[in-house]
Amino acid sequence: MALIEELIKDNWLKNKRVVKAVKKIKRADFLTEDSKGLEEINEALSIGFGQTISQPLVVAFMLELLDLKEKDKVLDIGSGSGWTSALLAEIVGKSGKVISLEIIQELKDFGEKNASKYTFVKKGIVQFFCSDGNYGYEKEAPFDKILVSASGSGIPDSWKNQLKTGGRIVAPVDSSIRLLTKKSETEFEEKEYPGFAFVPLLKK
Repeated sequence: MALIEELIKDNWLKNKRVVKAVKKIKRADFLTEDSKGLEEINEALSIGFGQTISQPLVVAFMLELLDLKEKDKVLDIGSGSGWTSALLAEIVGKSGKVISLEIIQELKDFGEKNASKYTFVKKGIVQFFCSDGNYGYEKEAPFDKILVSASGSGIPDSWKNQLKTGGRIVAPVDSSIRLLTKKSETEFEEKEYPGFAFVPLLKK
């Protein structure tokens, strides 16, 4: 909990719903055996297959940018350990929905198993799919929010098209985090926050 208090003190965590979720959904429940005991370290940690569970500071920052509301429907791309999926589910609540995409089958299973330590999977608030996130998930579109946890070279049209008007995409592009807000079917407002590092977004 010391790390969470530090993130609050340094103003990375501000939104009450996000703070509550980060306190309730323990990062320790989403680590590999090799990383047990390292949950309080403010660094990305390996979960195998060249992928990581993101740095807590970065997760806090991206969740704050998403401006999540209760009942939101969220697409979580690159769900990995399942930690972001569980955090999203806690924030959107029982009337919300999270669709989690992971391209590596073993990590999809790992993330789903981890998130199942809470009640989100059983209640159907979170659903995990082994799928290429570059194409979004048309079957469940449109989404209120889209969160991406791996870095690509741009924001694909598929994500923009599957976002509701008024919705937000928070995604890494190269070494920046981008926030896209959909103003109309064709108009987006974009903000860039440089200085971050992510694993690359894989493609099939």
